[in-house]
Amino acid sequence: MPITVKDAKEMFGKDIFTLKGLYCGRVSDLEFDLSKFKVKSLVVDIAKGSILEKVVGGKKGIIIPYSMVQAIGDVILIKDITSALPEKAEEEVGE
Repeated sequence: MPITVKDAKEMFGKDIFTLKGLYCGRVSDLEFDLSKFKVKSLVVDIAKGSILEKVVGGKKGIIIPYSMVQAIGDVILIKDITSALPEKAEEEVGE
């Protein structure tokens, strides 16, 4: 089931959360596949202390494939990413 948005600019600045409710950051840019007229990925400014910061370390941003997006509304929900975390980081997130 495709996720539709009336205007792509609606996505800029939206907060991103995982399905488990963990905050990731905000959308700062979009990458498009112009041959298919679809959004290819989201460029996310990582929030300090967020789950993404634990995954990527000191990086300021990350590109999330659009296939990870589950819902778009007041916020954007993405699939959980804790399976990609090292065990120690998973324990810290669960606290």
